Amino acid sequence: MNFMPLILLLVFFVLNIPIAFSLIMAVLYYFLFCNDTLAPYMIFQKMVSQGESFTLLAVPFFVAVGVIMNYSGIATRLMNVADMLTGRMVGGLAQSNVVLSALMGGVSGSANADAAMEAKMLVPEMTKRGYSKGFSAGVTAASAVLTPIIPPGICLILYGSLANVSVAKMFLAGYGPGLFLMVLLMVAVYLVAKKKGYTGTRTHKMPLKECLKTLLDAFWALLIPFGIVMGLRMGVFTATEAGAICVFYCIFVGVFVYKELKISMIPAMIEECVVSTAGVMIIICAAASFGNYLSWERIPSQLSELLLTLTSNKYVMLLLVNLFLLVVGMFLEGTASLIILTPLLVPTMTALGVDPILFGIIMCVNVTMGGITPPFGTLMFLTCSVIGVSIKDFLKESWPLILTMIIGLLAISYIPPITLLLPNLLG
Repeated sequence: MNFMPLILLLVFFVLNIPIAFSLIMAVLYYFLFCNDTLAPYMIFQKMVSQGESFTLLAVPFFVAVGVIMNYSGIATRLMNVADMLTGRMVGGLAQSNVVLSALMGGVSGSANADAAMEAKMLVPEMTKRGYSKGFSAGVTAASAVLTPIIPPGICLILYGSLANVSVAKMFLAGYGPGLFLMVLLMVAVYLVAKKKGYTGTRTHKMPLKECLKTLLDAFWALLIPFGIVMGLRMGVFTATEAGAICVFYCIFVGVFVYKELKISMIPAMIEECVVSTAGVMIIICAAASFGNYLSWERIPSQLSELLLTLTSNKYVMLLLVNLFLLVVGMFLEGTASLIILTPLLVPTMTALGVDPILFGIIMCVNVTMGGITPPFGTLMFLTCSVIGVSIKDFLKESWPLILTMIIGLLAISYIPPITLLLPNLLG
């Protein structure tokens, strides 16, 4: 086996070279200097063919959904629903932060988009009400982990494509773990907020009339996740088609229902969509070429054999893989981890009898959690820079939330019904 491209890849990452260019340069080295059987143009041929995937067409659609949602007023309505549900609880605004991330998961599917939005929308109000900036940043980053897990998370689409499993089933599998982690985070926030004396946003019970008004105002926004599930379950559309339908639906709601989406916003929306989609897609296409190198050298199958020599117990293997993914997540960006490691690990876990749908959720939670851990967590850096808090304060205040997420990850790994109940019932 030739490990030089993998070594080069790690060196490029350490040098902070963009992920896509790192992947291309590593595989280019292999096909130029280490392999005289395949022509170098195969690299670019594979990149182009990967970009023609119908499944991956869902990525730009759901990126667009997240962008349109922020401009159309849908995010504001979801915020009002979150406040209605949690306003009276201890740490009310922090609880709203967690619930809003879960609601955002049914609409945007992007952890970074969710963290950026909540850092701008919620944290200033949290600071006014006495919450420390470190805790506010920690809650914002930790709750953003929920967003890609609850459909239509982009990582669910990527895993489905890479592991050759049903994206529709991945969508159904995401609801249980997402809601489970939401509840765990809310318990952790409650305990921390009670200790620090963070009160709710209101002391009185919201009148029924006001609750109904809030729900009615958010009705069109709340229809999106239910519409996706029902459409997939009834076979009305595929996951990719669901993305396209959601785009038109959000535009319709923003223009004709909430009337906040204006023609003047179109250039900024298109720019955001193109930049975000291009960043994800070039990594996916570059990783497809890197996958050619891995397949040619038989690295996935040989790694699988090596891991199976360590243990044949799937529970021990799950623990080892979780520890490995958590460490990798500290150094690699989530999308890169998912793209590189899925082809390597899925054969091993499948051979041990781990359901590929369950393992997909485990991987998605793991690589997203990497965003809130040092030294290279993207969610950590994003929230700290937007809020204006030091990494030291972030880590000091967020460790109970990170520990809670790790406990939740272990529960998801060892209690399969949390993930598989819904896809087994409706899939």
